[in-house]
Amino acid sequence: MSSTRNPASSTPHSPGAPLPERLDLSGVTSEGAAWLASAGTYPRSTLALWRERPSAPVVLPCGSTFDIVSAPALFGRRMLDRLWEDGPGSGPVAVHRGRMLLFAAPGTAQRLPSLMRWEEWGSDASAGREYGGQGGHVGRCREVPPLLCHGTGDAVTVPAPSTGAEGGGPDTARPDSRWLVAPDTRQPWLPGPEILLWAAVRAARAAASAAVRISIFPPADQDAKVYDVSRRR
Repeated sequence: MSSTRNPASSTPHSPGAPLPERLDLSGVTSEGAAWLASAGTYPRSTLALWRERPSAPVVLPCGSTFDIVSAPALFGRRMLDRLWEDGPGSGPVAVHRGRMLLFAAPGTAQRLPSLMRWEEWGSDASAGREYGGQGGHVGRCREVPPLLCHGTGDAVTVPAPSTGAEGGGPDTARPDSRWLVAPDTRQPWLPGPEILLWAAVRAARAAASAAVRISIFPPADQDAKVYDVSRRR
């Protein structure tokens, strides 16, 4: 079974490295939990909570240890694919209530929106209809749904270190709050705003150029592919 665990180093992976296709629900290691807990005011209390209730999600502040870029699940998956297939890989990534949470370097939440506006990929206050919003975008911005950037002064709910599931086979239930790339080091590599802008633009262009496919069968599980960060070197 493929590992979702990060290498001890913070070096991004080599673009084009093969990615595993099987799911691994091994979850967060003690080192990864310590890194997550360090974002809060009382990290010892957070770790004590997880020791007692390892399947409990918690709310953690952004801005010092990490920022969060939250994308609609489908577009976030496309960004993640671009990061791993053509780019330097990603930091920890989670899914929470239909949103993809990409952990980013501190400062990304402030810088990324201005970069997107500068490059004319920024969005207005309305989401594109294809992503569940009520309005549209101007020009090429219509291909990029709003990316919610959480930094200093914000807090987000992160998944529990453990899903509580055993095994991780195809019949394992998938909670709506879970890790796709689970942190397992005290110093994970985190992408900055330039890298995430690149991934968003690539994802938007890929979506715009893709042929429309109509099928009577349900779509494949979008979370079937989990990224092996041990290949990031």
